[in-house]
Amino acid sequence: MGTEEFKKEMDVANWFSQLPYEQWVPIPVSGTRPSARYKHAAGVADEKLYIAGGSRTGRYLPDVQVFDFRGLVWSSLKLKSEADGGKSEENGAQEVLPATSDHSMVKWGNKLLLLGGHSKTTSDSMIVRFIDLETHACGFIETSGNAPVARGGHSVTLVGSRLIIFGGEDRNRRLLNDVYALDLETMTWDVVVARQTPPAPRFDHTAAINRERYVLIFGGCSHSIFFNDLHVLDLQTMEWSQPEVQGDLVTPRAGHAGVTIGENWYIVGGGDNKNGCPETLVLNMSKLAWSALTSVKERDPLASEGLSVCSALINGERHLVAFGGYNGKYNNEVFVMRLKPSDASRPKIFQSPAAAAAAASVTAAYALAKSEKLDFSSLNLNSNGVGNNPSELDLAFEIDALKEERKELELSLTEVRAENSRLTEKVDEVNGTHAELSKELHSVQGQLAAERSRCFKLEAQIAELQKILESLQSIENEVQLLRRQKSALEQEIERSAAQRQGSGGVWRWISG
Repeated sequence: MGTEEFKKEMDVANWFSQLPYEQWVPIPVSGTRPSARYKHAAGVADEKLYIAGGSRTGRYLPDVQVFDFRGLVWSSLKLKSEADGGKSEENGAQEVLPATSDHSMVKWGNKLLLLGGHSKTTSDSMIVRFIDLETHACGFIETSGNAPVARGGHSVTLVGSRLIIFGGEDRNRRLLNDVYALDLETMTWDVVVARQTPPAPRFDHTAAINRERYVLIFGGCSHSIFFNDLHVLDLQTMEWSQPEVQGDLVTPRAGHAGVTIGENWYIVGGGDNKNGCPETLVLNMSKLAWSALTSVKERDPLASEGLSVCSALINGERHLVAFGGYNGKYNNEVFVMRLKPSDASRPKIFQSPAAAAAAASVTAAYALAKSEKLDFSSLNLNSNGVGNNPSELDLAFEIDALKEERKELELSLTEVRAENSRLTEKVDEVNGTHAELSKELHSVQGQLAAERSRCFKLEAQIAELQKILESLQSIENEVQLLRRQKSALEQEIERSAAQRQGSGGVWRWISG
């Protein structure tokens, strides 16, 4: 069935409502699709997906494309130059918005902000541009303060009215791990100075914010290493940390995309220049636990580098929307995942088990004291124990809520104590193993000392033998000399004997 026939059979609202939960599904699209690409910027506003720029076969793209979730149709956004009084350029977006790749998009008010990226236009510091969603005007935003150096592959996180910029790669391919903040109300840049060890310099990573306090950095790569580590920047204490993460094993990746919904951080795609990552990951930011939500085939467009993922509210339900990417082939298909409705869980602070136990204990004690100080005798309760006026009802509900909270906190405290007990046993086991290894080490060191002593004795014996050999050589030389002297003496004797025999013969001849 073709796309048009499909739409005739089923309207868009029904189509989204009949999607399976937590499964990626390609959206049927009418009309012309935008050029396939990767490393573009993406954002959602008013049930529309906006795609800006990107790269294809080494060429930067300048266009802005819009996908309407209500009509399932693509259109090209014709931008107007603010510098020319809002007049539309004949050549469309190419004359207004420079071709850019590896940049970031953030929705702020009725504008889309585009930050950084790689392009043919040169600038020493990061450029901030805007697209007005009402007038379609596009322009350059003037900023003040200490602006970060121009870069691409960085991360941008919206925290209240500030943008937090981390890392990236400058136009000289220098890797960065610095942090900057842009105040969107004053458009002023500031350097963010944090203590402890920051993440290694990297680009093409993802970032998220939790509870308007913790900035999380995941993955990315250097020029030779791909990362799967998780780092947290506490914006209150201004300290970096690398907390222990639980759950499924996560492979190193770069060029992935991420989006947060409540306490969950969804990570899609990415790769290591050899293989794409087929799984869609979820990090519970309160529990710091990874899990794999679903998986696709290895050559699926969703197992690509440089794709984008956004959160969209369609027909009152939350969906993930993915577009583009490269996995040996450039992609331009739109995928959607319908998420299961879930109740918001109580957030947990990034703390050690001991600190969490202490916090739970204090909170439980406070709740108990609060409930015990209430004067139950002053409540006008009916036979069911419920007050007869609204204020008393509220107070009764508050008491029940406090009791329930106390039970939950006590349960959490029990779990933390059990975890601490388990960790203590593990420490004792490690200490016992360490003691045994220390004994074994001392034994080996004793054997090594004995072997060294034996080696010293052997070396002394070898030296004595070498002296004997040297003396034997001297004796051998003397024997050779004596042999030569003996041989010479024997020859002398023979000559003397021969002479005597010759002399006797002459005299006999004369006498005869």
